[in-house]
Amino acid sequence: MKFEVHNIFEEKFSFTQEQVNRFIELTGDNNPIHYDEEFSGLTVFRKPIIHGFLSSSIFSKILGIHMPGYGTIYLKQEMNFRRPMYVDMVYTCVVEILEIEKNKARLSTKILNENNEIMIDGFAVVLNDNLLQTGN
Repeated sequence: MKFEVHNIFEEKFSFTQEQVNRFIELTGDNNPIHYDEEFSGLTVFRKPIIHGFLSSSIFSKILGIHMPGYGTIYLKQEMNFRRPMYVDMVYTCVVEILEIEKNKARLSTKILNENNEIMIDGFAVVLNDNLLQTGN
């Protein structure tokens, strides 16, 4: 595959409460806002929300497997958490190549809900020798 500026990759995804619970076990972040209906019901969110870093972990999957793919090394990720994300809802991850210089790329990273509202947005910088195919 040849990687070029403005290439876009999109993937739909969702998380279950079981996956959130496993993330809690892995990270130790057991804030009840992520699993307790009663606690979260008293907050502005009204129900449990997915951890921001679990939600944004889709970027790692997309960059490491699809674009630019195997061998990708994360150098930087900036993120803005715009809206809460909930379990069992379908979201779309959108990654666009903004710049390529040798084997480095700057990418736009976004997660959208089913109404195309931005949930998370930001930028990533990655290193991958597959990017050298562009001839830049």
